[in-house]
Amino acid sequence: MYHIDCRDQLERVFLRLGHAETDEQLQSIISKFLPPVLLKLSSTQEGVRKKVMELLVHLNKRIKSRPKIQLPVETLLVQYQDPAAVSFVTNFTIIYVKMGYPRLPVEKQCELAPTLLTAMEGKPQPQQDSLMHLLIPTLFHMKYPVESSKSASPFNLAEKPKTVQLLLDFMLDVLLMPYGYVLNESQSRQNSSSAQGSSSNSGGGSGIPQPPPGMSFYAAKRVIGDNPWTPEQLEQCKLGIVKFIEAEQVPELEAVLHLVIASSDTRHSVATAADLELKSKQSLIDWNNPAIVNKMYKVYLGDIPLKTKEGAVLKPELKRDPVSTRVKLKIVPHLLRSKQAAETFPANIQVVYDGLFGTNTNSKLRTLSLQFVHHICLTCPEIKIKPLGPMLLNGLTKLINEYKEDPKLLSMAYSAVGKLSSRMPHLFTKDIALVQQLFEALCKEEPETRLAIQEALSMMVGAYSTLEGAQRTLMEALVASYLIKPEVQVRQVAVKFASTVFPSDHIPSRYLLLLAAGDPREEVHGEAQRVLRCLPGRNRKESASKQMPSFPEMVYYIQEKASHRMKTPAKYMTGTTVLPFNPAAFGEIVLYLRMCLAHSAGVVPTSQSLADMQDHAPAIGRYIRTLMSGSQATPSSSSSKSGETNPVQIYVGLLQQLLAGVGGLPVMYCLLEAVSVYPEKLATKFVDKTEWIKSLMNSSKEEMRELAALFYSVVVSTVSGDELKSMIEQLIKTTKDNHSPEIQHGSLLALGFTVGRYLAKKKMRMAEQRDLETNADFMPEQEVTIQNATETIGSFLDSTSPLLAIAACTALGEIGRNGPLPIPSEGSGFTKLHLVESLLNRIPSSKETNKMKERAIQTLGYFPVGDGDFPHQKLLLQGLMDSVEAKQIELQFTIGEAITSAAIGTSSVAARDAWLVTEEEYTPPAGAKVNDVVPWVLDVILNKHINNSNPHVRQAACIWLLSLVRKLSNHQEVKSHLKEIQSAFVSVLSENDELSQDVASKGLGLVYELGNEQDQQELVSTLVETLMTGKRAKHEVSGETVVFQGGSLGKTPDGQGLSTYKELCSLASDLSQPDLVYKFMNLANHHAMWNSRKGAAFGFNVIATRAGEQLAPFLPQLVPRLYRYQFDPNLGIRQAMTSIWNALVTDKSMVDKYLKEILQDLVKNLTSNMWRVRESSCLALNDLLRGRPLDDIIDKLPEIWETLFRVQDDIKESVRKAAELALKTLSKVCVKMCDPAKGAAGQRTIAVLLPCLLDKGMMSAVTEVRALSINTLVKISKSAGAMLKPHAPKLIPALLESLSVLEPQVLNYLSLRATDQEKAAMDSARLSAAKSSPMMETINMCLQYLDVSVLGELVPRLCELIRSGVGLGTKGGCASVIVSLTTQCPQDLTPYSGKLMSALLSGLTDRNSVIQKSCAFAMGHLVRTSRDSSTEKLLQKLNGWYMEKEEPIYKTSCALTIHAIGRYSPDVLKNHAKEVLPLAFLGMHEIADEEQSEKEECNLWTEVWQENVPGSFGGIRLYLQELISITQKALQSPSWKMKAQGAIAVASVAKQTSSLVPPYLGMVLSALLQGLAGRTWAGKNSPESIGVRTNKNEDENEKEKELQLESLLGAFEGLGKAWPRNVETQRGYRQELCKLMCERLKLSTWKVQLGVLQSMNAFFQGLMILEEEHADPEALAEILLETCKSITYSLENKTYSSVRTEALSVVELLLKKLEESKQWESLTSECRVLLIDSLATMETDSRPELREKASLLKKTLENLE
Repeated sequence: MYHIDCRDQLERVFLRLGHAETDEQLQSIISKFLPPVLLKLSSTQEGVRKKVMELLVHLNKRIKSRPKIQLPVETLLVQYQDPAAVSFVTNFTIIYVKMGYPRLPVEKQCELAPTLLTAMEGKPQPQQDSLMHLLIPTLFHMKYPVESSKSASPFNLAEKPKTVQLLLDFMLDVLLMPYGYVLNESQSRQNSSSAQGSSSNSGGGSGIPQPPPGMSFYAAKRVIGDNPWTPEQLEQCKLGIVKFIEAEQVPELEAVLHLVIASSDTRHSVATAADLELKSKQSLIDWNNPAIVNKMYKVYLGDIPLKTKEGAVLKPELKRDPVSTRVKLKIVPHLLRSKQAAETFPANIQVVYDGLFGTNTNSKLRTLSLQFVHHICLTCPEIKIKPLGPMLLNGLTKLINEYKEDPKLLSMAYSAVGKLSSRMPHLFTKDIALVQQLFEALCKEEPETRLAIQEALSMMVGAYSTLEGAQRTLMEALVASYLIKPEVQVRQVAVKFASTVFPSDHIPSRYLLLLAAGDPREEVHGEAQRVLRCLPGRNRKESASKQMPSFPEMVYYIQEKASHRMKTPAKYMTGTTVLPFNPAAFGEIVLYLRMCLAHSAGVVPTSQSLADMQDHAPAIGRYIRTLMSGSQATPSSSSSKSGETNPVQIYVGLLQQLLAGVGGLPVMYCLLEAVSVYPEKLATKFVDKTEWIKSLMNSSKEEMRELAALFYSVVVSTVSGDELKSMIEQLIKTTKDNHSPEIQHGSLLALGFTVGRYLAKKKMRMAEQRDLETNADFMPEQEVTIQNATETIGSFLDSTSPLLAIAACTALGEIGRNGPLPIPSEGSGFTKLHLVESLLNRIPSSKETNKMKERAIQTLGYFPVGDGDFPHQKLLLQGLMDSVEAKQIELQFTIGEAITSAAIGTSSVAARDAWLVTEEEYTPPAGAKVNDVVPWVLDVILNKHINNSNPHVRQAACIWLLSLVRKLSNHQEVKSHLKEIQSAFVSVLSENDELSQDVASKGLGLVYELGNEQDQQELVSTLVETLMTGKRAKHEVSGETVVFQGGSLGKTPDGQGLSTYKELCSLASDLSQPDLVYKFMNLANHHAMWNSRKGAAFGFNVIATRAGEQLAPFLPQLVPRLYRYQFDPNLGIRQAMTSIWNALVTDKSMVDKYLKEILQDLVKNLTSNMWRVRESSCLALNDLLRGRPLDDIIDKLPEIWETLFRVQDDIKESVRKAAELALKTLSKVCVKMCDPAKGAAGQRTIAVLLPCLLDKGMMSAVTEVRALSINTLVKISKSAGAMLKPHAPKLIPALLESLSVLEPQVLNYLSLRATDQEKAAMDSARLSAAKSSPMMETINMCLQYLDVSVLGELVPRLCELIRSGVGLGTKGGCASVIVSLTTQCPQDLTPYSGKLMSALLSGLTDRNSVIQKSCAFAMGHLVRTSRDSSTEKLLQKLNGWYMEKEEPIYKTSCALTIHAIGRYSPDVLKNHAKEVLPLAFLGMHEIADEEQSEKEECNLWTEVWQENVPGSFGGIRLYLQELISITQKALQSPSWKMKAQGAIAVASVAKQTSSLVPPYLGMVLSALLQGLAGRTWAGKNSPESIGVRTNKNEDENEKEKELQLESLLGAFEGLGKAWPRNVETQRGYRQELCKLMCERLKLSTWKVQLGVLQSMNAFFQGLMILEEEHADPEALAEILLETCKSITYSLENKTYSSVRTEALSVVELLLKKLEESKQWESLTSECRVLLIDSLATMETDSRPELREKASLLKKTLENLE
């Protein structure tokens, strides 16, 4: 039965379909019947199902040809989702969904889009694909909320992770789909894969078409779907997907890949949109997230068939191909951002190989892949890079070998090899071929590539530093071959290899470097020289590692190479000589051999200055002697052929060869040195070469001539007898007769040196054996020759050529140093006296050069040294001491030396042979005569010169004294006068001259060292007393006293010069070790003098080192003080302390070690009472805080801040500036410390800093302090990020308060004085300034991180601030914080919304309109997050305010708030429309005064009403009940203004709704009647006759009257219009209403009368008992009587014709109605009489039309009679 029924129904549907003629009819049938018909498919009856299928077939034909016909998609979707539905039904349902959905209008599609997603859940894959295919095009048209709050999102995807995954996969395929792709089923994948050369599918599945890149066949198929998209549609789909991702509908992390792929789209619109979105998210995306990285790799590489199980399982149609090159180019830059990508193996290496060697790669992708290789080399950790290394290296070498097009690319490849070598040296160590390959490339490649190869090779050097055996030999050969290539870069790199790969004592590599040192190009020889001359270090550790080759071995090697080279074209020709090496290389070889010699001799080798080299001569001499005496084993056979086998001889031979060929000072010196240290063996060989030596003496260089002369004298000194005599005579002859100054100069010197050596030899012999007679060496004729030579030299002293005069002086000095001058003491001619006087006269003379003066002084000092009986010793000393000149400090040092030598005479060290003995080793010969006058000299200096009134003399005396103490430290005289010497030095300490002070302080240190314990104690106490009391020696002032020397003017005369030493003294006392003051003095050497040759001779650096060691135990106490002193404003103190610091603190980590102590000292001294200390503390702090990890002193930070804040307000400007510097640095450091990367330390820093900055800094009275505090806070908030969260409750309110506190006070003043309009404009400007201020910026930073945990604490403080906050900025700020909170954490805010609302309510009634608006704005946002109950309370409150409060401020706030709610939370307003809209309706009808504000309010209310109702008429119908109840309230309000407003609103309702339906009508009427009751105004003058009244009270009255009037008129108009055609209502109210109207008619003003009459007209027009079928004679009679009684008043109103006219028309209407309904009997005779009388009075009316009408009506009435 049932199925027959079904069939019938189906038949009927069929019939209807057949009848449907228009599309509309068809559409309505389909929408009604399609869903139920489809349900019938689940029927068990075959027949029914068949019928349904028939019907559907028919339907399909009709629908397909009619694209406009809509299907009931919504119903179908519901049906589709029904879990109970049979699959047969759902399969058919989806067919129609697919057909109908695209036909829907776009808005409808958008609305249903979320349903499509919901429908997908749990459905089979093909159907899901179809649904997504429908959904994707819609996305382009979807609208997303601006603020992404979860509640408002159209797709609620958070709860559907599976759907999200499906959707994202599908979207990815859509984005990968190329435009215009056609899936060609016949084209098989197999053949194309072979064409591509990828083994993409070796297994089955042949015959599957080739999908687009990046996609699988299946993916392509489902994107194409049943009806493929056109390229334009596809573009829209892709844009839609990007929009969807932008709107954050899915987790950002999931969609990153989609954006990357979209950004590579071939259509500009898609790519740009995706790029922009990627850029904006850039900082938020964590590129190191493995999920993101793996997805990128997967898409890039496709499904690579691995040899694993999974690889085989994947069905061929699901296998994805790799993406196109275009997409790859977009993916790789993102991989470059990621450390994780560099570590992901094997994908990383696959990407590299694909990019470098893939089939479809291009140069851009190659470049990116190389960058990726660099990235891997830099960031991949040790463990992960191990397996990659060999593969990367293979790839790079393959690229370098095969790819030649792009030099830039090659450069990158080469430098990648370099980077790889520095990460994985072990890969390279075995492979020397690679080095060779790169060297070869360096020779051949383009210039731009060379640089990269050079860099790569330089980086590779490190990998080869451990080569051994054959490998090392191979490398040697390699380097040697490249050192001679023409390309300079190749040679440069070869030098680097030679210097780095081999140890420093490796002879072959040193030899190669020596050759390179002769290279013509600076970059090559410079580097080689640097390596060769880099000395073994001073300290043990370094020198152990810096070895040099042993001298003999190196010499043999060089000799072998030299003799070999002489036979090859490599030899060097110069003039007539042939050299084995070019001069530059040869010179370097010789110097290097000299360094090896020194090194083997056990001294520190140096090649910088000849004087330093000479100091080592004795040690070298000893070594040479051992070498010569030991029978050296003969080395290689080749060198023995040349005859010489001893290394020393070979060395000398090389020197001689170079000297003969090229010359050069250093070579000359080396030869001289070698011969001088062992003349017996070595000098003799040169006796037959004297002519060659003489030719050297004629050199054009002065120093060269001097060295050659010395050389000559050494050689000559080995001969004796006649040979010697003839040589000397020959020299004398040359000196006298030759007129070439150079030759004369050389001969003069040679004469002097030779005579000197002769005398020295003689002295030695005398000491050894007393009788000279037996010795043939010293015959009288020789003595004559010697005297002759001396006189010849003397004759040149007065030569006009300064050159010769100096030479003569030098020569005489040499003679005098070695023995008594062979000339008479006194008398005429050239005597000793004459010589002394002549030399002394030269010292002060202004004609002489400084060099001459120096030599003269030296020579004078030497005379008493060689001659124990020198007669003029004291004269000479006195002369030296009297020859003081201003500003000749260097000379004073020389004089000091000379005085020391001359005072001690024969026992002076000057008498030694400098080549053989050092100063320390020298002891005077036993039998020499003593001529020691030290006591006398000391006495003269201490008593005469130190107290001299001339400061220059005092300075000189101080220098001499220093020299005496230093050189004669063990002299009894000096030891017994320590106290006197100390006081002499102390007296000079207070000189104004820095050098004097310095010399004195050095002297004091020396004196102290000399004393025994008891002496030392006495010395210390005297010194401390003198320094601390500042007593000083008085200098007698005589005529020639220089009171101020140049440059000392402006220094204080109170011994300000002593301040440095006072500070040092107090430093020592603070350590309770006063004797340390001497150590400090030794360390405080900052005068350049000590670095000069003269100054260095005193050896103070050694003493300083010792002092440093003694001070080491006091470092903990010293470091803080010294650290501060380095920044002292007094230059002297600063320099002294800096040099002490540099001497003591050699280890740079010392500051970190004592950081706490230094800091404590500085913070304490920041508030010292001396400005100097305060300033230096600030500067020191500034320096200390820079670039140091301050994790240990976080707790100190607030104290530092606060103290610096105080100092920032110091009385002295320089201190303030220093404090500002320190604060800026502190601020920078603190901001760095607050970085989240710092972890717990960062948290602690923020915790201690914020209170300090907020309470002390921002509230400070000092502008700079405030500015800095705020700046720092802003920066901290930027860098600290989420770490601010726990502090937000304190930080945000403090910053909000500061918005007002920091505003200039003048603004408040102006604001008070401004007019309302100005004030509003100004205040809104102030508020926007506050909102864009740094404080607000910081607040917004904090707000990002808030959540439940913090709100509990923050909200009460916010509420407090809104209620009691002072200042515009603060209150406005609070409001905007609330707005931000509603968007940042809406859910979390809900529990607190109520509190915030009540706080904001207080702001709504703020007198300041700007604050009021801000609060309303905030409230508009806040209702979104609040509970419904709170919102309801709020709306009730606002309703109450509007209805009950008189003050306009309340009304304004209601309007603003409700408008804001409507604007920002429209959904909330819709939910509470019943409360809000009636109020808005009432508000619209406010009676606007002249004031602007009220009009604005009306507009706001109107906007709210119009936005939220479906048209005004519909709105009134919808909310009629509420509207009436609110107008009722308004009419009952005590305020007339409100009454009037209510009445106007009622009128408006009545106007809009022409027929009021029963229940409401009664309400309206009763409301109006109640409103109209109340006081009336009988007897009051009508408003027109009220003149202008000045009284203010009257004015107000008048206003009120007007209002009452308005309300009455409104009410009557409303009554008339509201009179309903309803029997019941009329029966209830007709009597009452009539009575009311009549009463008013008798007593009111004309305006009201007119209103009442119009109302009456309407009343009678609609009164139903005036019609036949509703007749009620008694009731009518009563109403008529009432009316007639009152209307007579109006008819007889003489003044206003309008009233009379209206009254007449009422009468006319009545009579007409009575006539129509035949009810004349209800008009009683009494009525008639009244009417006739009144009409009679009108017959005399001034207006003719009224007269006529009146008489007509009168007649009608009379006829009734």
